[in-house]
This record gives sequence, structure tokens and C-alpha cells, in this order.
Amino acid sequence: MIALGRHLTNAKAAAAPLYRLFNVTLSRLITTAGAAAQAQLDPDYYYYYYNEPPRRNGLGAMTDPENSVPRRGVQWAFIGSPRAKKRVYAETLSKLLEVPCISMASLARQELNPCSSLYKQIANAVNRRMLVPEDIIFGLLSKRLEDGYYKGETGFILDGIPRSQLQAEIIDQLVEIDLVVNFRCTDDYLVKHQQEGSWKEKLQVYAEQSKPLEDYYQKQKKLLDFQVGSAPAENWQGLLAALHLQHKCCVLFKETDRII
Repeated sequence: MIALGRHLTNAKAAAAPLYRLFNVTLSRLITTAGAAAQAQLDPDYYYYYYNEPPRRNGLGAMTDPENSVPRRGVQWAFIGSPRAKKRVYAETLSKLLEVPCISMASLARQELNPCSSLYKQIANAVNRRMLVPEDIIFGLLSKRLEDGYYKGETGFILDGIPRSQLQAEIIDQLVEIDLVVNFRCTDDYLVKHQQEGSWKEKLQVYAEQSKPLEDYYQKQKKLLDFQVGSAPAENWQGLLAALHLQHKCCVLFKETDRII
């Protein structure tokens, strides 16, 4: 209990300056990225808005070595191909691991309400099929993380962020990321889902743009590449094995009516 108390004290101290860190780092973001970053199409946001209503080798929750008291849940980020259905994997795993799934698309969509002070800015970006401005994205993320802390949440799975190395660097100053799962689509998966034409070109562009982000996490030894194939059940078995969660396999297939 003493170790757990120390962890909670440290966590509380770390949560307090969240907004201050956000304000400090955001100025760097805007200066470095500028308007060009906001003009880039984000395939994830576009797809969800228009198509749907060790350093740390331990991949599970951190524990105290003396009495195995859980210190916190996993803190993971899911990145990768915008057609790999990362959100479904994130939401399902968050339930299995009892941590919240924080989707940037969902956070932004919640503000698409005329009563929200951010409505016009977000609606304008969505209607023009552009990125939601970075200051709004990080404002929503920092508020969600801090709200979660005060609700007693431990851990999270991020979906839809980071999208760039710069965003990853800023997130590293806000929270500690244990693991980054990079979802890649195999050729047979793309053929099965008929990803041809313009979407195939967009995936190529995405692969080129995401390389610095992947390299950033690879250097930190946090990147886990995962190939999404055309067989859903095999995908889940492979992912759980890669995450050292084989013991959750029976629970997953018992509680999940439809495997993607």
C-alpha cells in the first residue's frame, strides 16, 4: 500500500501542470508546423466522420515488485493505416483491459454541437475535409486526460493521435506512452476490402508521411508493428499474442459477437 500511495501522489503531482505543459508546447507546435500542417488531409478523421455514425518491455499494467499491487493500467497509442479499423481494436482491447479508449475523432465529434464554443472551427475543418486545428486537438486531449484522472481512470488507449513526430514529442511531455502499436494492412486485406484507386494512392502517401513518426517510436523501442490480414479471427489471435495477452483470448471470443 505504501508503494501504491507513492504512485498516486506522483500521479497527482504530474496531472496538475497538464494545461501548463499544453500551453508551453503548443506555441512550439504552431511555430513549427504552421498552416501547412492544418491543410493536410487526415484519413482517419475523414473515414470516421463520413463513413461511420523496456524502456518498457512489460506490455501489461505496471506492478510493484514487492507486493504486485497494480500501479496503473496500460498507456498505449494505436497508429497506422487508416483502413485497418484501429478504432475497433482499440475499443475492444480497452474493455478487456478496463482502461478508457480515447478517440480523437470521437472527442472532436462531441464538439460538433451548436452549443459548443468550438463548433464552428471543427465543423469548418470537417466540411472542408481538413485537419481539425492542432490547438483544438491538443486542448481536447489534455482536458480529456485530466478529466479522466480526476474520475479515477488509470491508463488509456489513444486512437487517432499522434499523427506526426511533432505530436508525439508533445504527447511525451504530457503523458508517458508505454507502447505504440502500428497497424499495417497486408495486400490480401486491401484486395478483400477493394482498396483501389484514390484510396490506394492515399495509403501510399500516408506510409511516406508516417515514416518519421514510426522512426521516432522505434528509437524509443516502443513500436510494435502488426500486420492486419484478411482473416479477422487470426488477426485477433495474433494481436493478443503480440501484446502478451493470450490469456484474454477466450474472454474476447466469448464476449465479442462479431469479430472484424
